[in-house]
Amino acid sequence: MRAKQMPSSILTRSKSPVILLFAVIILALSFFFFFLFSPSTTTAAVTVPYWHPSVRPETSFVASLEHFLAHKAPKIPASSDDTVGPVIDHDVRRLDERKFVKEMEWLRGDPYYPMSMPVRVYVYEMPSKFTYDLLWLFRNTYRETSNITSNGSPVHRLIEQHSIDYWLWADLIAPESERLLKNVVRVVKQEEADLFYVPFFTTISFFLLEKQQCKALYREALKWVTDQPAWKRSEGRDHIFPIHHPWSFKSVRRYVKNAIWLLPDMDSTGNWYKPGQVSLEKDLILPYVPNVDLCDAKCLLESESKRTTLLFFRGRLKRNAGGKIRAKIGAELTGAKDVVIEEGTAGEGGKAAAQKGMRRSIFCLSPAGDTPSSARLFDAIVSGCIPVIISDELELPFEGILDYRKMAVFISSTDAVQPGWILRYLKSISSTQIREMRRNLAEENNLKERNFGE
Repeated sequence: MRAKQMPSSILTRSKSPVILLFAVIILALSFFFFFLFSPSTTTAAVTVPYWHPSVRPETSFVASLEHFLAHKAPKIPASSDDTVGPVIDHDVRRLDERKFVKEMEWLRGDPYYPMSMPVRVYVYEMPSKFTYDLLWLFRNTYRETSNITSNGSPVHRLIEQHSIDYWLWADLIAPESERLLKNVVRVVKQEEADLFYVPFFTTISFFLLEKQQCKALYREALKWVTDQPAWKRSEGRDHIFPIHHPWSFKSVRRYVKNAIWLLPDMDSTGNWYKPGQVSLEKDLILPYVPNVDLCDAKCLLESESKRTTLLFFRGRLKRNAGGKIRAKIGAELTGAKDVVIEEGTAGEGGKAAAQKGMRRSIFCLSPAGDTPSSARLFDAIVSGCIPVIISDELELPFEGILDYRKMAVFISSTDAVQPGWILRYLKSISSTQIREMRRNLAEENNLKERNFGE
């Protein structure tokens, strides 16, 4: 890339990686609570400091998307491709100089810069084939429930689980009066930005386009982004890429390995991400969007006496990689007293069955899937069911900030496959400990209710 040929004086002006990480953590942590502790539909207004006080968010992906496309999407598609033209070294140098002047201005004006300022994000206006066209494609096909993956999972449900890219973009480009987050500011000048957001829907394109068509679009998106002066200036280190499904953007990932990736997990096994591509030093793990509705304070109270099942699991027992342990655990637990182990997928019927089962259970089994993480963990959390996590390689969202051990049980894979070990361990947990963990779950789930006004 041309930025590698820039004089070192230019590249050294790029913002410190520590400051970049600080900025993106604030951005993503704010969204973490919105995604994880929001029900599928709500009409509550938000009152916490991170939220806009007058906005009533819609948290159903399909409902939000319908409204977005009907009222926010351009009525007439752009007639031109809008692809970036040739970029010369002078363009990169001028951007760097403008950014340096702006940062010096902020530093002289505020000794606590950048900690005292909101996160400033520049959102690229990419051609519609990378953004709106893909959203329309999902909208026009999501009722086709026969569209499934090779292991039987409904494609559109998987897209919803990994829809972090839609929620981030939709909020960032909304008018200020409709924005949900107040500590993240969209800027229109690149020299004012801490971070650059790339609004390319890598998951939708992977699942809904033909293989070669998808790869071609990935290459076009890559060229579009890497031709940007801001990318060349930092070699992508201040750019955010939503790559939340482990299969998405796979054919061109190596070219954007310097960027900040939004991921479902790290997968340190190397099955999904190549060594050197992902790292906790630059990337962020964000939760899956839950498949089930939030069990609010009223629901938790009403379900208290109905939680007669000790351990519940509903999902696919045959998985790959670390998820192979599911079959062993399923064979061990099936038929045990007060245990429900059901084979099922994530369709509408599966969602209803999983939600009902989780709300009637004390513990919910959350083993690894094809990757170390699973949407089931976050379904359990919003259902008020104590997760039993069996995934040795799992990196959780913001585990350096949130203490998951206060609301979840962790069991090693070695212990989990020992005959009778799981049930003996769960039965050894005192009723006091269970109440404490459920109280912590309730506090997290009721965070939204406390933060959203009537």
